[in-house]
Amino acid sequence: MFRKIFAIWAGDSALVISVMLMTIFGIAMIYSAGVLNVPNPVTEGAWIRQSSWFVISIVVFTLVGCISVRWFEWAAFPLYGLSLILLFTTLLIGTGSGTASGVKSFIDLGIISFQPSEFAKLTTILALARYLATRPESPSTFRALITPSIIVGIPLGLVILQPDLGTALAFMGILFFTLYWAGAPIGLLAFLMSPAVALVLSYNNRIWALFFMIVLGSLYLYRYRLFLVESLAIVIANLAAGIIASPLWDSLAEYQQNRILVFLDPSVDPRGAGYHIIQSMVAIGSGGVRGKGFTDGTQKKLDFVPEQHTDFIFSVIGEELGFLGTGLALLFFCFILYRLVKIAEKSTDPFSGLVIFGILGSWLIHIFVNVGMTVGMVPVTGIPLPFVSYGGTFLLMSWIAVGITARVTYEE
Repeated sequence: MFRKIFAIWAGDSALVISVMLMTIFGIAMIYSAGVLNVPNPVTEGAWIRQSSWFVISIVVFTLVGCISVRWFEWAAFPLYGLSLILLFTTLLIGTGSGTASGVKSFIDLGIISFQPSEFAKLTTILALARYLATRPESPSTFRALITPSIIVGIPLGLVILQPDLGTALAFMGILFFTLYWAGAPIGLLAFLMSPAVALVLSYNNRIWALFFMIVLGSLYLYRYRLFLVESLAIVIANLAAGIIASPLWDSLAEYQQNRILVFLDPSVDPRGAGYHIIQSMVAIGSGGVRGKGFTDGTQKKLDFVPEQHTDFIFSVIGEELGFLGTGLALLFFCFILYRLVKIAEKSTDPFSGLVIFGILGSWLIHIFVNVGMTVGMVPVTGIPLPFVSYGGTFLLMSWIAVGITARVTYEE
């Protein structure tokens, strides 16, 4: 038993050590986020709670690493079904928690509350990997993408209904990267995602029309690989995206519309929806090259950056540690993702490789969107930074994913 535990920790020690260092770094930054001129009960003691979750995560990581990958493959669909039940239950009795008080994303059991969508991301990865691993051929046609899209689409839809648009993006990353590793052509995946891109670009008729012409041109060049019905479906889906854009916009809540508007121009509402982005960019920009020093960020101390211990933790890093600190943090994330790619490449088991790439897709979306929204590159969505942002459920599930990855390296 002890030999197996040692093998789990040493299987890919570079990955485990990197993740552990990022978690400790995150706890330190959460502590700094709570050092304010006027104490805030939300951030006060948050680093202690995160430390407790870290200890729990280490224990669970070790236990998960002792479970055979075959057991995860066998339990993939039952766990997936359980996660769907929990997501549906969240819509009925779910509550907000902390900075996510506006959405029904948590189930409160009194002594503890947890976020079922984090569990659903991992079970969706397992279910999608098991399905694709059993297919005799790579998904090279749109027909072959229907079932994988449904597997991801059901939990994605339930998460959108909460509404938690940030977590929904992670499901899109899981689908894209897992299908890519399964052998789906990049062109086919691009066509699959094109309606979503068309929907985003439809805020401007000229830009949408240009994108639609690009899609038509690509279909002409790609026509020998697609059936006529599939090509027509892509055209209709992109047209539908442009048509429903206006009524869909009207159906959004006012705060959701404001988030999109301030992404295009934060100055339209500097004291309202644009406040987050403006204060975040000011904090990061004021950090300069070396930063103002650990716990010495002025924007942070005055509590000008909202949700600075969770969604905007990167702003605290930028202000206090500067360009060097943020650059080093991003290098660590790049190394973690690189290790996942190398582990997937070495894996001789299709299921294991697909699971690793699903985890990679989820983390990559989290990193890109979280960092992007703090510097105004993407709209503000409630999505944490892996291993760094405050959040017990997210930290625990991320470490469980590391445990599965460590087990893959052990069995290889």
